[in-house]
Amino acid sequence: MSLNERQNQILNWVQQEDALLVEEMVARFNVSSQTIRKDINQLAERHLVRRTHGGIAPVSSTENLPFDHRQFLNSEAKFWIAGQVAEMIPDGASVFLGIGTTVEYVAKALVSHKNLQVFTNNLTVAGIFGHYPEIRVRVLAGKLRHRHHDLVGEETLSGLKQYYFDYGVLGCGGMDEEQGILDFDPEEAAVSRVLVEQSRHSLLVADQHKWGRKAMARVQTFSKIDYLFTDSLTETQIHLLTTQGVKIQLGS
Repeated sequence: MSLNERQNQILNWVQQEDALLVEEMVARFNVSSQTIRKDINQLAERHLVRRTHGGIAPVSSTENLPFDHRQFLNSEAKFWIAGQVAEMIPDGASVFLGIGTTVEYVAKALVSHKNLQVFTNNLTVAGIFGHYPEIRVRVLAGKLRHRHHDLVGEETLSGLKQYYFDYGVLGCGGMDEEQGILDFDPEEAAVSRVLVEQSRHSLLVADQHKWGRKAMARVQTFSKIDYLFTDSLTETQIHLLTTQGVKIQLGS
């Protein structure tokens, strides 16, 4: 059973906070406390939030939500972001598609491109291109993370360093105005960090809800990224990014 829109919003909200109280959610969504408690029960039963006295908290700052639960979260923004990335990448390019559900949307948007050479450690991405034999795909070796359908570790990093891609597309676990790009797992962060180094053009794909998420592993400062594709930014965030040389592709 999929989450309803209010539950999706609660899930996004709690990942940007240390804790949320039932009263805060009642006030924001203008529903009864009984309705909110039903939402909490459903989220907690799926291990998407942790119950606290009077409310909820994120499950962890060291582990992202399971891939299957992230896949449809903020899907409209991810669909728009993916379309904009696909417009930038020309036929005949070499592309590395990294970890994350937004990157999966990018893969779907690229399937009509011609003569692409795709590299990835994202098994869902590899599966998408498996239906399109005209697109050449190379999957890097590594350690399987079952919950996230991807490969990480020293073999993955070693494989990445053998290439220099036209475009590197990466997602992230969180964004912080001081720390830059963040992820939940140090091995995941290491892959994204090397991906940026091994790409002529680095493209970060992240919806607005990644700001303030409690991910612990640093990937890169924003100054290392060429482009950010996102659905919404504050004026402060726009200034922060542009002063660090990031080109912004913004819309919804």
